[in-house]
Amino acid sequence: MRADAVRGHLDGLLLAVLESGPLHGYAIIAAVQLRSEGALELRTGTIYPALNRLERLGLLDSSWQSVGERRRRCYELTDAGRRSLAGERTAWNEFTTAIGSVLNPAAPPRPAT
Repeated sequence: MRADAVRGHLDGLLLAVLESGPLHGYAIIAAVQLRSEGALELRTGTIYPALNRLERLGLLDSSWQSVGERRRRCYELTDAGRRSLAGERTAWNEFTTAIGSVLNPAAPPRPAT
């Protein structure tokens, strides 16, 4: 899938994979890839600036945690992040419904009279 297909939806993707609990950057990348069945491959140069921005906006918190023998920065949703995710889902459903009704109409549109 083209990288630009994710543009505009990255925040929602990141918030969604963090909904189930804290993850570090590489685990976030792996979760997106797994959930998309390999269709979406995010790069570290894409997600870390986005994670930092979401944290500055108060949608994420982060902390250093030991993962195996390494210390990694783990990110988790705040209450504001959960509300933002709900909004992202609503917007996504409205968007896909509108696009779907144009690409796959149930009945041909009638000309305006």
